[in-house]
Amino acid sequence: MKRFLKVQYLIIPVLILAGVFFYKNRTDIELTPADKALPVLIDSVQNQEVNYKYGFPIDNFQLEEYKVKRNQTLSVILDKHKVSSKLIHEIAEKAKKVFNVRKIKSGRKYAMLFTKDSLKTAEYFIYENTPKEYIVFDLTDTIQVYKGQKEITKVRKQVRGKIESSLWNAMVDANADPLLSMKLSDIYAWTIDFFGIGKGDEFHVIYDEEMIDGESIHQINVIAANFIHHNSDNYAFAFKDGEKEGYFDEEGKSLQKAFLKAPLHYSRISSKFSNHRFHPVLKRYRPHHGIDYAAPTGTPVMAIGDGVVVKKGNQKNGGGRYLKIKHNSVYSTTYMHFSRFGKHVGVGSRVKQGQVIGYVGASGLATGPHLDFRVHKNGKPINPLKMKSPPVAPVSEQNIEAYTKIKNQLLIELGYEEALAKEEVVSDSSVQVMN
Repeated sequence: MKRFLKVQYLIIPVLILAGVFFYKNRTDIELTPADKALPVLIDSVQNQEVNYKYGFPIDNFQLEEYKVKRNQTLSVILDKHKVSSKLIHEIAEKAKKVFNVRKIKSGRKYAMLFTKDSLKTAEYFIYENTPKEYIVFDLTDTIQVYKGQKEITKVRKQVRGKIESSLWNAMVDANADPLLSMKLSDIYAWTIDFFGIGKGDEFHVIYDEEMIDGESIHQINVIAANFIHHNSDNYAFAFKDGEKEGYFDEEGKSLQKAFLKAPLHYSRISSKFSNHRFHPVLKRYRPHHGIDYAAPTGTPVMAIGDGVVVKKGNQKNGGGRYLKIKHNSVYSTTYMHFSRFGKHVGVGSRVKQGQVIGYVGASGLATGPHLDFRVHKNGKPINPLKMKSPPVAPVSEQNIEAYTKIKNQLLIELGYEEALAKEEVVSDSSVQVMN
């Protein structure tokens, strides 16, 4: 009997080990419901969505969002959230190489991340420096400051409209961002005089609008447009030709010219070029070899082309604060009656096309705020409205094929298949002639 028990004790462990080995190496074992539940549970945990904001798993913190109030500084904000003065000093020192804390502005958004326990300790202060960028102040033991970028989504949009009163109002009526009107005026600055647009003119635009958290940050990039002015199509297609980016027409010619059509946005012409004009201050007739643009005081004035400032002064009994720019051996332009000059603009300064050189005012002999704009060609005054500006280079030969494909696709998206069909007919006839 004892021998039987001894044998039994030896056999049982062997059977158990064999069973374990057999179980581990079987691939066709049918799992019980309890066995099946475990991997499903693990899978559900792995697929659980984690919400991130400012690069943090936000559910791990208590998030509070605010706006900077008037006269609030970094110290005032952090002190309000029970951050010690010693830590505030340390974090301000850390920030010096990343961000000037004195530039924290009222109205900007900021967030505080606290621990979720009863102590509610402030761990991170995040200041939204721009709509795209934020500054993270790490208040934990690591004590560091760094910049972060928000995730930007680009949404492709189209808008079409007809002008009844103004381009700005037409954009509003079309439920588009009114700032798009500024974009169009920049794109067509060399080809369309926006002081001459009016009722009946039409526009059709394809553009990308940048969004953050589903809200527009009013950053717009025009992809293609057609501005119908005086019943004439004016196409614009965005294209990068090597290192050069710009807008080109349906033939691949650059819309950019050597000179802008006008030195400022949105105003009205109050006095035209004339050899015999009645001066409103002097009360007598005299030549007025320029164009007066009436605009509110402080309206930015731009250089119409690249050049060098050759004169800067203040004629109290004449043009008031003025600048003269020499663009090349042929053309020079003069800008008068500034309220103030642009930054870093002086005699000898090189200026770029579109650079702000001053602001509309009423200095000198003037009855109200306006810009007196003059153009000289070979030393003689000419009518700025009749000046013909030379174009810049078209799309290069090596990239014209790529440009044509992009342009044709955009023409279809704009709904101008007729223009594309006409182009194909011309192209076919050209091929036949060449053969």
